[in-house]
Amino acid sequence: MLHKFEFDGKKMVLDVHSGSVHEVDELVWWLLDDFEVLARPELLEKFGARYGAEEVAIAIAEIEELEREGLLFSPDPYKGKYSPPAGGITKALCLHLAHSCNLRCRYCFAGQGSFGGANELMPAGIGKSAIDFLIGRSGSRKNLNMDFFGGEPLLNFQVLKELVAYGRLRGREEGKEIEFTVTTNALLLNSEISSYLNQEGISAVLSLDGRREVHDNMRQTPGGGGSYEQVLERIRSFVDSRDGSNYIIRGTYTRCNLDFCADVLHMADLGYKHLSVEPVVATSEAAYAICEEDLPVLFSQYEQLARELLRRREEGRPVDFFHFNIDLDGGPCLPKRLTGCGAGYEYLAVAPNGDLYPCHQFVGRPKFLLGNVSEGLVNGDIGDVFRNTHVYTKEDCAACWAKFYCSGGCHANAELLNGSIYKPYLLGCALMKKRIECALYLKVKESSQAG
Repeated sequence: MLHKFEFDGKKMVLDVHSGSVHEVDELVWWLLDDFEVLARPELLEKFGARYGAEEVAIAIAEIEELEREGLLFSPDPYKGKYSPPAGGITKALCLHLAHSCNLRCRYCFAGQGSFGGANELMPAGIGKSAIDFLIGRSGSRKNLNMDFFGGEPLLNFQVLKELVAYGRLRGREEGKEIEFTVTTNALLLNSEISSYLNQEGISAVLSLDGRREVHDNMRQTPGGGGSYEQVLERIRSFVDSRDGSNYIIRGTYTRCNLDFCADVLHMADLGYKHLSVEPVVATSEAAYAICEEDLPVLFSQYEQLARELLRRREEGRPVDFFHFNIDLDGGPCLPKRLTGCGAGYEYLAVAPNGDLYPCHQFVGRPKFLLGNVSEGLVNGDIGDVFRNTHVYTKEDCAACWAKFYCSGGCHANAELLNGSIYKPYLLGCALMKKRIECALYLKVKESSQAG
């Protein structure tokens, strides 16, 4: 399977199943369309008059050589052969330390932090049971992950500290290492909390949407005011306190700021190098929901962003934009690409009362309740459904050129928008494909400059 695309006059071809990317000329670009359909004499006849018989013969020979090397028209190595990973191993947990928040973000999928229920904080005992649950289900894995999430998890900072200490202790006892991350709106990042997070080496995901007017429009205080100034002040102090490392700033763009490229560049101009800005996912009733008619504008924005990040890299001012990160050296890591994040079996979320769900976005959806950390997985069939949902069982995915990069998309978004984890959210698919093309273009440019 091949995917052809153009970017700023450059013609590129992705060999989907090998992960190889080729920059080609016009002749090869058109030859590839007919290469598996027409015989060599027919190709010479069809293209010889326009490009010259000798040039066509050379191009055909080059395509044939790449095909022999497995870099063009490579077969799908997993079609009809793929088996999902065995069940019973959990690698990561998302602990909802707080179903409460000190902001009232308009687009919040978690109902302003409460996930549709009462405001509550996770007790330390529940968190410790979650750590025991993770270690008990980790099998022979040494390295485990735990994300402190909310709502706003720093509203439960004392419990966070207690759980980190307990996790370190239990890890030493069992020969495991737990890597901790906290996802925060940054408002509570004072000197005490910042020093603690730095001391413990806890990674941080910090929420900032970009320009002041964009951020304040969506990320508001309970009183309806903007939060930009306070958030930016605390992010600046926090990032400086850890020498600009071990963080990522994550934003969300909506229909209210389709020109999101300006928001990415705004944050880059503030000096932040590790950025992620993602499209909002919302039902069509929301005024801020992205619509299909917005796609041309958004495609243009991703292209504009790719050009600007390339220019900055050439000037020695690189920016790490999460959604343009692709590793081409070894091709796609296929087993991982087929299953995605592992939600529902390798990765689970824990509500403040200890209830287990497939991921943080499923928390509060009753039909996806898996069990509780105190009693274990009761509804194991749900986990089996997730484990067996991959790019070869998801509608529209098996024949898609992007399958090894998007892994079939987000289960939670698919279920929210289409009522089924088997049916991908197509608007999200379109945006993902554009991001992948931009990322491939940047990789090709990087490789050509390195050569």
